[in-house]
Amino acid sequence: MKVQFNSDREFDVIAIGRACIDLNAVEYNRPMEETMTFKKYVGGSPANIAIGTSKLGLKAGFIGKLANDQHGRFIEQYMRGVGVDTTNMAVDTEGHKTGLAFTEIKSPEECSILMYRDEVADLYLQPSEVNEDYIKKAKVLLVSGTALAKSPSREAVLKAIHLAKKHDVKVVFELDYRGYTWASPEETSVYYSLVAEQADVVVGTRDEFDVMENVAEGNNSETINHLFKYSPELVVIKHGVEGSYAYSKSGETFRGDAYLTKVLKTFGAGDSYASAFLYALITGKDIETALKFGSASAAIVVSKHSSSEAMPTVSEIEQLIAERSEKAEQTV
Repeated sequence: MKVQFNSDREFDVIAIGRACIDLNAVEYNRPMEETMTFKKYVGGSPANIAIGTSKLGLKAGFIGKLANDQHGRFIEQYMRGVGVDTTNMAVDTEGHKTGLAFTEIKSPEECSILMYRDEVADLYLQPSEVNEDYIKKAKVLLVSGTALAKSPSREAVLKAIHLAKKHDVKVVFELDYRGYTWASPEETSVYYSLVAEQADVVVGTRDEFDVMENVAEGNNSETINHLFKYSPELVVIKHGVEGSYAYSKSGETFRGDAYLTKVLKTFGAGDSYASAFLYALITGKDIETALKFGSASAAIVVSKHSSSEAMPTVSEIEQLIAERSEKAEQTV
């Protein structure tokens, strides 16, 4: 099975939402209290996905709001430098700052993120700053859940989704749940459900779908039975090392194995998964192959220090898939 996209669009993907700064611990295997040096990268789930798809050769654009400061300029310059169209990134004029994420790498299993997200510029994107002519040039609008956490960003995203549906642009919803941004689990569930029901493709971890449904230990069949009453044609639910499942509205189920690797840190996996999965779908590959691309890309990024800068090329992903299938054949 393949997902169909409009072929006559200038952009393959336009992402909307958070672009911020990641400050990743240079010193591994120690708590943040003892970490003295950090390395700066562009971060934020939708920004990472735009960067990842651009590195894979797709034409990517971005809608967001940047602080009018050195960090904002760094983000814009970096994204433009890797081929992302930044013409629809607004600059904040009200003194809001760039979001910061400090990462702690205690061990491959113990990684945490300390976020500074109070009054950040990206959550002040106004609906008036979402351009209809820009959105209708895309095959896909990639929406990230964190952008729904506060107004006016929330309304800007809802407007973007409305425009995408008006112009037959596929809406892909990456759940990207960050609890500290939200007022309550009930609020999260309301807006996640609202957007998921309008999306064409929904991607997230099992835990994130639980947040959306406001349940503990939900199950995949109940999730898809609900969502397939609405717009989604494809739902991807990730289960960590157990791999991922893709469910189509037509009733097919696909399973993708996780690619085991030497893990340096756990963050960045979801963004790299989404960018490679999207790349595979948009370039006409079937869903089974798209799951392999997502898993391989995630394995590459968790073995490296950054998220955005570590986003792999097509040849790196294909090489890892080929190596693993060769190993699997040898063990049969």
